[in-house]
This record gives sequence, structure tokens and C-alpha cells, in this order.
Amino acid sequence: MIPFPQPMRKGRLIRRYKRFLADIVLDDGQEITAHCANTGSMKGLTVPESAVLVWDSQNPKRKLPWSWKAVQIPGGAWVGIDTGLPNALVAEALRRGVIPGLVGATEVKREQKMGDRSRVDAVALGPWGRAWVEVKNVTLVDAETGVARFPDAVTSRGLKHLRELSERVREGDRAAMVYVVQRADARSFAPADDIDPAYGDGLRAALDAGVEVVVLGCEVTSEGVSVTGTLPWVRALV
Repeated sequence: MIPFPQPMRKGRLIRRYKRFLADIVLDDGQEITAHCANTGSMKGLTVPESAVLVWDSQNPKRKLPWSWKAVQIPGGAWVGIDTGLPNALVAEALRRGVIPGLVGATEVKREQKMGDRSRVDAVALGPWGRAWVEVKNVTLVDAETGVARFPDAVTSRGLKHLRELSERVREGDRAAMVYVVQRADARSFAPADDIDPAYGDGLRAALDAGVEVVVLGCEVTSEGVSVTGTLPWVRALV
């Protein structure tokens, strides 16, 4: 589990705008503007009046002392929207040996240089050699089928990461894409070909090149985010 920072407060979403900003009214009636650490579309998660969790950093030096951490969807489940949290979650999972195929890591380094102009979220060293690990936050889930999908918006950067992971495999290392689904209602995973077909094609090309894929299911509460296990995935929805 990666705990949320404290103190956390509950409120209601007024609107999310300019990608990084969210106007929120707290339960005590105070209106704030919080930082939104999610550059995706957050499809289905920005409905006005949705319950939200925000963190008060109590740091007067921050332009926006408040940070938006989670939103509640119909049915009561919380969805973690902070794209930085999955990196810490996967790093800890690697250290604890709960990532399938990468059990026994002796060293985990975060934010390492990969290629000429990119960085990878983690490099793990173990009896199986060196593994380059890229992490993606997943918040889009089809309510009827329970299929989690990524991305929720076109991502040229994500496509570039897939190509660079494939290059690491060609050089003799291992490479893995880890998708962290920050909501408990997901039952499986597939690339969102309808949103970004180029990314879906890139993921399938990476799989063919030997890049491994792991999908972690999570439960989000007001306390933090916990890994609940792995989810099955398919190369494409039929």
C-alpha cells in the first residue's frame, strides 16, 4: 500500500480545467483550487458534484497548496487520479517481489535514463539480469464490461516509450510495461484502440519484440492505494 499524504479532506468537484486545475468545494463549504496531477483526459471522472479527496500540503510556498488525489464514481468506488503514485507503488512492488516474472530484485533504481532523450520509471536488477520498467496509470474502465483501457487520450510520449523498451530487449535486457489500474471495478485490460490506434499497434509491436506486460489491479480508499493482484489482459478487444 502507498498511503495518501495527510491531512486529506473530502469535497465536491466543481470543474476541472486547463488540465492541471480543479475547482472544488470542501465539505465545510470552503472553495479551493487544487492541483491535478493528471495530464490525460480523465474521461468519465470529471463529472461536476462528484465526491473527491484532496490533500492539504499546508505549504505556503506552493502556488496551489491543495492536491486532488481521488474521485468517487457511481457505485461508491474511489479512483486514484495522481499519475505519480503508481511509480512509487511499482517500485515498492518490485522490492517486495510481487511483480510476476520479476521476483527476486536485488536493486531497484527509479527515474533512470533510457535512450538518448527519455527516462524510464524504474530499472530492476536481479538474478534474471536487468529489467527496464515503464509504469502507466490507468483510470478508464468500461462500466458494463469492466475492461480497463489505456490510454484515455492520444499519447505520442507513451508510444515512444514502447519503442524504446523494445530496443532494450533487442540489446539483450528485459523490459516490462506495468499498467496500474487505480480503481477496484476493473476485471481485465486492453489497449484503447478506439482512442489511440497508434498506441495499440505500438503495444502489440512491443509484445512481439519481447516486452512483457503486467496489469496490476488496485483498491483506492481514503487511506491510500493498495495492490489487489494482477488482471488478465488481451492484445485487442474484438
